Amino acid sequence: MRVLVVNAGSSSLKLSVLEPGDRLAASEELPAQHGEFGHDAVAAALDRVGAISADAVGHRVVHGGRQFTQPVRIDAGVRRALDELTDLAPLHQPKSLAGIDAVSEALPGLPAVACFDTAFHATLAPAAYTYALPREWRNRWGVRRYGFHGLSHSWAARRAAELVPGARRVVTCHLGAGASLAAVLDGRSVDTTMGFTPLEGLVMATRSGSVDPGLLTWLEEHERLAPHEVAHALEHRSGLLGLSGSADMREVLARDDPDARLAVEVYLHRLVGGIGAMTASLGGLDALVFTGGVGERAPQVRSRTAARLAHLGVHLDPVRNDDATWGPSTDAHTATDPANGTGAKAGTRSDTGTGTDTGTGTDTDVSPDGPGARVLVVRSREDLEIAAGVEQLLSGRRP
Repeated sequence: MRVLVVNAGSSSLKLSVLEPGDRLAASEELPAQHGEFGHDAVAAALDRVGAISADAVGHRVVHGGRQFTQPVRIDAGVRRALDELTDLAPLHQPKSLAGIDAVSEALPGLPAVACFDTAFHATLAPAAYTYALPREWRNRWGVRRYGFHGLSHSWAARRAAELVPGARRVVTCHLGAGASLAAVLDGRSVDTTMGFTPLEGLVMATRSGSVDPGLLTWLEEHERLAPHEVAHALEHRSGLLGLSGSADMREVLARDDPDARLAVEVYLHRLVGGIGAMTASLGGLDALVFTGGVGERAPQVRSRTAARLAHLGVHLDPVRNDDATWGPSTDAHTATDPANGTGAKAGTRSDTGTGTDTGTGTDTDVSPDGPGARVLVVRSREDLEIAAGVEQLLSGRRP
């Protein structure tokens, strides 16, 4: 099956055409204009990538709520239901819907399937997804941990199982502009760091990650900050940017000043603690996987993380680690999409757009020979997860 994959980010729309055998035939990324995707520009890009020959289209949708835990064929009812979830992901859901609408207008006869970033985490147990909040909040508003980056975590975990046969307990680290961890046991997500929204958890490029909720109420009550001011600061003025003045991990690592050093230390402190928590949820660690723009292209982040996890049996081979950095890359360290953080610049063609890369040839084990948890660097390929979901749904198969 030839699948058109549509990945709508906050500032760009990525179109990829995958042929049988996971061959990437063409890829293009369009910038959003004033937060929207121009239908004429989308139609032209679809023509350039040869989308007219696709058998189906798969859309990445950030939030599926409690209703959508598997890929689903998009019809008018599903479109309305996705729109109703906008309040749960106000920065991301509208872009997914805009991508659906633009492609549907250009290719109205093409079967369309929604694949969800939250779906991989639908296997979380109640103890892992339940917040200790009033029952009426949880029941009325669906307040719970949903988790995100599921398409990336799913791909990384599957690659880990292929690269390290017998690895049952896997921690996947999606590190890009958005960042999250997942604890994966036998291919199923059992814990993750993002929660009700993509704001919880690790320090990110411009997002704070977890903060004391009492601080937020204090800012609103005592400092008279409006809720929208607090929300904007947490989403857009915090993280690496708030600590160092730059959201680009490459720039922060290259600098030698107190703000940059503190930013990296805070980032690593939260990352190492999160990996430890995910390992505890698994009862041990067989493989640690780095993916996403920073995870794939910042060997210093990987080495400094591993150095603090030696008690878990995590070690790196310095040469292998340094070699596992792909380039020339696009702006992967700051990634234009704060939800997925995988990062090609808007308006550029993917560096895998030659039609020869299946996304598996560059994945590598950077551990030293001998015992211990294996440390892997895996290229993020959400497009392959989406294409697989489309084929499974339309062929009547289930994972």
